[in-house]
Amino acid sequence: MTVAADYKNDIRPNWCPGCGHYGVQAAITDALTELNIAPEQMALISGIGCSSRIGGYFYTYGSHTTHGRALPYAQGVKLANDDLTVLVAGGDGDAYAIGVGHTVHAIKRNVNITYIVMDNHVYGLTKGQTSPRSDIGFVTKTSPKGSFETPLPICETAIASGATFVAQSYMINRAELVDLIKKGIQHDGFSFINVFSPCVTYNKRNSYDWFKEHLTSLADVDGYDSSDRSLAMATLHKYDGLLTGLVYHEDNRGSFEEAMASVNGAHAQALVKTVEKPSAELFASLCQEFK
Repeated sequence: MTVAADYKNDIRPNWCPGCGHYGVQAAITDALTELNIAPEQMALISGIGCSSRIGGYFYTYGSHTTHGRALPYAQGVKLANDDLTVLVAGGDGDAYAIGVGHTVHAIKRNVNITYIVMDNHVYGLTKGQTSPRSDIGFVTKTSPKGSFETPLPICETAIASGATFVAQSYMINRAELVDLIKKGIQHDGFSFINVFSPCVTYNKRNSYDWFKEHLTSLADVDGYDSSDRSLAMATLHKYDGLLTGLVYHEDNRGSFEEAMASVNGAHAQALVKTVEKPSAELFASLCQEFK
């Protein structure tokens, strides 16, 4: 059985004190522990941004990739080695600005990976510019008169793009977030989880108190059915997207891997199972080239 300490390394997170990302890291750790996924059975892929530093704080396989490009990399990892549990982590700038094209196509492609986006409505790493999720009127150094762009309705966008698993949570709600991450990992297909994770340094508008006041749990919405696509879209519209819980799921559509297997039959094997592995001598000589 795994324990939380199994996923810890010697790198100390350097997020600002009070950053919501600490809560996301803890929730991921809890989910992996409860699912008993060993560190060597998992890869955590991230992009660029404050949120994407999270991959360096886990003792697992992983890669810190380029800005907005974590999803193509992660899909390659999963298709090359389908025995790995693949998590992808990013922020709202990484996922919904430079990387939004990859996000939409990964959603519709439905590879069996889980995407956790830490949404703080601001660019934190570059010192506080508006992101695609910033509210109208949000004042920053580069928008001194307030943002006038409509924030991207990301859960609606995910559902419209063909998502089979859409969830949203608030990092303060630890038990709910852990449960959603577990369900996302267990879902057969692409799992999209948007997590409200306040930036205490550059976003004083969308604070912990603000989210507490404005968020509504789907558990409190009478008659809500997360398998009803139309109801999900209507409910998101009614609450302006400020909902937490399992927003939508579809279980009868197979993953990308299953579709490939049905087309290619016995030839549909992951790359790691078909390539000839180098000898110990060759591997050692290759390593010497990088010294």
